[in-house]
Amino acid sequence: MPSTLTEATDPWCLRPGESAALLRGHPWRRFAVLGDSVAEGLCEPVDGYPDVQWADRIAAELRAVAPELAYLNLGLRGLRAHEVRATQLAPALDFRPDLALVVCGGNDAFSPGYDADAVDAELTAMIEALRAAGADVITVGMFDVSHSPAVPHRHRAGLAERMRRLSAHTGVLAQRLGTLHVRLTDHPLTADPSIYSSDGRHGSARSDAIAAAETVRRLGAHLGNA
Repeated sequence: MPSTLTEATDPWCLRPGESAALLRGHPWRRFAVLGDSVAEGLCEPVDGYPDVQWADRIAAELRAVAPELAYLNLGLRGLRAHEVRATQLAPALDFRPDLALVVCGGNDAFSPGYDADAVDAELTAMIEALRAAGADVITVGMFDVSHSPAVPHRHRAGLAERMRRLSAHTGVLAQRLGTLHVRLTDHPLTADPSIYSSDGRHGSARSDAIAAAETVRRLGAHLGNA
């Protein structure tokens, strides 16, 4: 469903000059992204919002401050958490990132057989390896896609429970492992239909703009610039 706003007028998006102030003097020069379709970027176009996905937006904001920033996005649609670790952790470590975004588990949570402990173990293995290699790690509690109008009503309650369990577990891991955690699940717009795509699984260009803003604000808080 289209938004009646544009990115320039959307109060939840970055304001002119905000990102430059928040990321002023940031130390990161090698940014890696690991994950599923959320990392790869499958946002649905929305009038008034550039068709630039979340991770690319973050890289662009980092690069605006540090033009030499190297960026590697390994995200691939359809992967479950164990597949992300098996196929992406090694090349991510080879890239030698000093900042990494890890976002997965959503495909696991879409299944009624979602095993929260198994996903936690995969996330822990990736985060610990990246942290041990010297990278700051961003984790995410994703928007609750059960609110998408495209999700059949009969599936909404179960999906909401699993998505919120994934978010809660990821938040606990973030606190224990010292990640830069971005909390989107309880964002004021999590139930707004304009942030979801028509496939019932992904976000819109508006949600990616908002997620990028929240991520930059979290990085700014970490830097002491907020």
